[in-house]
Amino acid sequence: RVFLRAINQYADMLNKKFLDQANFELQLWNNYFHLAVAFLTQESLQLENFSSAKRAKILNKYGDMRRQIGFEIRDMWYNLGQHKIKFIPEMVGPILEMTLIPETELRKATIPIFFDMMQCESHYTGSFQRFENEIITKLDHEVEGGRGDEQYKVLFDKILLEHCRKHKYLAKSGETFVKLVVRLMERLLDYRTIMHDENKENRMSCTVNVL
Repeated sequence: RVFLRAINQYADMLNKKFLDQANFELQLWNNYFHLAVAFLTQESLQLENFSSAKRAKILNKYGDMRRQIGFEIRDMWYNLGQHKIKFIPEMVGPILEMTLIPETELRKATIPIFFDMMQCESHYTGSFQRFENEIITKLDHEVEGGRGDEQYKVLFDKILLEHCRKHKYLAKSGETFVKLVVRLMERLLDYRTIMHDENKENRMSCTVNVL
């Protein structure tokens, strides 16, 4: 809780003094995002790993601090305005890590950041190629590391498709991208599940699918 308060004070200072064009400090903002994501993903806040009694006790006393800091990270991202492009693709990995936390409200609030990144890169370069490459690379790494689940896949698909279809220029390319990532996620989750399967043929067919 003390750390959360300190991070929020750091955020206030960034917004007040280091956001406008003349005083923008890329490194400070970078540090903020990495610090906040590291706080959110630390082991001691992963409530689903605790017994129900311990979880209830923590929620009762402190609430889910991951949700609090996650909403803050989202707001800070949108505050960046024209500076966002400076954080793509470097910030894709940390944001992905945050959205993979198994907390539904946090996921719903933060997955739309991906669409914002697509829109932002597309505005400056005419495509979102760097964003796409980065999310595919990082997703592979995260799912292999045990993160991600069926519910995440469904939310990712639903939220991003809704955003893309409303957008004049990203409707087609956005939909193709979302379908690609969802298919990849399906195969990665299958592969992770079957890794410990005794049947070599099953393992091999999953490997071929991923490739």
